[in-house]
Amino acid sequence: MENVILIIHLILSVGLIGVVLLQRSEGGGMGLGGGGGGAVTGRQAATAMTKVTWVLAIAFLCTSVSLTVIAARNAAGGSVVDLLPPDSATEEVLPSLPSGESLIPPTSDDAPVAPPRSE
Repeated sequence: MENVILIIHLILSVGLIGVVLLQRSEGGGMGLGGGGGGAVTGRQAATAMTKVTWVLAIAFLCTSVSLTVIAARNAAGGSVVDLLPPDSATEEVLPSLPSGESLIPPTSDDAPVAPPRSE
């Protein structure tokens, strides 16, 4: 059922793109203007194209919502993190923190700041 709705959704998306591209420009869009001529002229044709666009858009939204509902229904109830065993999850995610003494910057008695020169 999900595959059928997905195929219908894809067909509707391609059809919606095609119908929007076939519509007559109202002008001003990216400097292309809405000059005379074109595939669709006249008010009746524009109204028919508008109705087809609305029908395809509503059908597209309905298939989008139905695909979301189906995906939510098929989803597992938990998180991926819940699938990890409890012992290994804490060791891998939270490594041991360094002690307070190792956070102090080195003094001059410790290792040299720069490595020795090789001559």
